[in-house]
Amino acid sequence: MQQLSSSKEDVERIERLKKQLSDLDELLTLEADDHPSMAEDLGSELETVEKQLAQLEFELSFSGHYDRHSAVLYLHAGAGGTESQDWAEMLMRMYLRWADKKGYKAGVLDVSPGDEAGIKSATIEITGSLAYGYLKSEHGVHRLVRLSPFDFDHGRHTSFALVEVLPEAEEGDIDITLSPDDLKIDTFRSSGPGGQNMQKVSSAVRVTHLPTGIVVSCQSERSQHMNKETAFRILRARLLKLEIARRQEEMDRLKGEVISAAWGNQIRSYILHPYKMVKDHRIDYQVNNPEAVLEGDLDELITAYLRSGYEGES
Repeated sequence: MQQLSSSKEDVERIERLKKQLSDLDELLTLEADDHPSMAEDLGSELETVEKQLAQLEFELSFSGHYDRHSAVLYLHAGAGGTESQDWAEMLMRMYLRWADKKGYKAGVLDVSPGDEAGIKSATIEITGSLAYGYLKSEHGVHRLVRLSPFDFDHGRHTSFALVEVLPEAEEGDIDITLSPDDLKIDTFRSSGPGGQNMQKVSSAVRVTHLPTGIVVSCQSERSQHMNKETAFRILRARLLKLEIARRQEEMDRLKGEVISAAWGNQIRSYILHPYKMVKDHRIDYQVNNPEAVLEGDLDELITAYLRSGYEGES
């Protein structure tokens, strides 16, 4: 049913574009000769339709099994104390801004504040079709080079943060069963904003999956029940990712391939000093406006990576 609904949306978008093109063709045929001033307006409308068509064509090319799922992002500050914790918070803000610009629903499910500034870690849920398809390109280590706002001498610093991206599990995926015997559930008082209720009531929830040791916390809601449901949903996403990785490892073993871990290598660098640039090292692609990227203008980098065909089925 989810695939049917998604396909219907695609067909509706195609039909809307066909009608727009038909209307433009009719206007060009009937009125352009009599009203030369309309040519510029019609040309602008045609350019808009062409951009929408290119975007639709690009999105229909997503072939990963989980590309149309919502996404869960885990952000972890790397070594470097306050510098890296501030960088992790900058990345969190960047992804929230990007989601807002794309029309996705986004929320911070859990956050661990930094010692002096920034965050040590955070969990973000971005809900909407193709969220994972776009964001899977962000999985990896991100590097920032800048003049430090925390250094009295304003020296040049390099900071690292890790971004994990998981598809949110949906009905019909690999069967992920949560047995009560495998779960340890703790409640605690939320440390985030939310008024007196969140401070007085133990509404935050921590779920530990005993067989794997995976721990998921959620304190974004005022209700303990809602936090528990969200934590279960995120736990299923993490278990789904583990199962996908296990199956891929088995396939690689049967193929005789050597699995190499590349977690320590940055996928992208954000340079704010001595020059300005954001570079994707995987495809040798760069843009020269890091401030805009950090404000959420990620589409150019994401699209360039996905169009390169660098990443296979995910």
